[in-house]
Amino acid sequence: MSQIRTLFKNVSWVAVSQVITNICAFLWTILIARYLGVTDYGTLSFVISFTVLIGMGTDIGITTFTTRELAQNESKTKKYINNLIIYKILLSVVLCAFTVLIVYLLGYSELVVELTLIMFIEASFVTMFNFVNGVFQAHERLKPSSIGVILYSISLLCLIFIVSFLNLGIIAVAISYAVAYLIGLLFVSYNLIKTFGFPNFEFDLSFWKEVSIKSLPFGLTIFFYTIYFSIDVVMISWLSNDYATGLYNSAYKVISVFTAFYVIYNYVIFPLMSKLYTEDTNMLKVSFEQSFKYSLLILLPIIIGVYFYSHYLITLIYSNEFALAYVPMQILIWTVVFLFINGVATSLLNSIGKEFEVTKIYVVAAIFNIVLNYFLIPKYTYIGASIATVLSEILILALMMYKISKTEYKPDSTLLKTILKLAICGIILAIVLYLINVSLWLAIPIGLVVYIISLFITRSIDDTDKYILKELLGK
Repeated sequence: MSQIRTLFKNVSWVAVSQVITNICAFLWTILIARYLGVTDYGTLSFVISFTVLIGMGTDIGITTFTTRELAQNESKTKKYINNLIIYKILLSVVLCAFTVLIVYLLGYSELVVELTLIMFIEASFVTMFNFVNGVFQAHERLKPSSIGVILYSISLLCLIFIVSFLNLGIIAVAISYAVAYLIGLLFVSYNLIKTFGFPNFEFDLSFWKEVSIKSLPFGLTIFFYTIYFSIDVVMISWLSNDYATGLYNSAYKVISVFTAFYVIYNYVIFPLMSKLYTEDTNMLKVSFEQSFKYSLLILLPIIIGVYFYSHYLITLIYSNEFALAYVPMQILIWTVVFLFINGVATSLLNSIGKEFEVTKIYVVAAIFNIVLNYFLIPKYTYIGASIATVLSEILILALMMYKISKTEYKPDSTLLKTILKLAICGIILAIVLYLINVSLWLAIPIGLVVYIISLFITRSIDDTDKYILKELLGK
């Protein structure tokens, strides 16, 4: 089977899981937001964001480093499994106690302390779940991890429905998250044992130290990346109020559904790029450029459509109580395309051993984002946070492209021409949607036809795209 068909097979599995996950996420977000209301939803959002930030310490980049190393040398698998599972468990226990202590000393209410404890336990399950999936990802066996994601999603949706139906309260909502991820973790762990055998746990302290040091750039990248994606919710809670936090996070949750494209593709492209770096550098350059192109091609019509119909979508999803969230949604939707492109660029730099450069970029972006939030949130609340997020993504893109331009994988003028063609297609679509001003359900088919015609008129589909399509079809 060609590498392209293998990639498509893995993308298909992840795509199925992400489609199901996003449908479930769409539904449980509505249930939770409607059940808790704006203020309590803001409280839960703050706790989740806070525990995600601290929870980064349970991984410190180990999962990403492991995926790259095993993708390049599968013989190391048992060594990594035997050592790193127990290591991550110890990290989780220590950080869980540390996190709860911090929240208590900061003077938060007993409810927030309890929520923090529960959500950190959930974060520990998440990091172990991701590590096991990272092993399967490196071996290009994405069926078990995809099914695990599906189990988690369906379980959480069912639990949230039960909690809201029986009116069990916000604590029960938090417990639902932890139980759902535990179910997913148990499934992928069973498949890990079935595939690679039961781990013979090892306490190789020198190996732990070696992996920790080599994983640190990845860990710092993830940490600072998470900061500028999560700190806004925390800072809105600190500098404004829970109501503003609830509005912002409700818009953000809708946007996160569209980032499924990023999750799907990046999940399979990173191990592929890592492998190509040692086998075929020309194909590595092609994979980066085509990923860049397909990001724009797929996401532009989605972004433009959401921008024009954000008010309708927000009220449809949440009710009129969240109507004001349409403004941050119009702003945040533009982060989707930057997020995807920056993710592809990150995968390229990480796969060629430039992970420390990625770390520096996200450090700069995190500081930039915090400073912007500090000045914008007090005056513009959730709108200021939305603007800060978009500007941070643009900064990351500029820095990423600068670093890549210094390598042999620097894109040529062909990619720039492709970007201009796709931008023209997007402008045509935006003009048509603005002029016809029809309902969302009528705009979708009209917009799709207009966009496809624009792609052919501008000749945005080239011979490389046709070759890839033939490979996928086995012709």
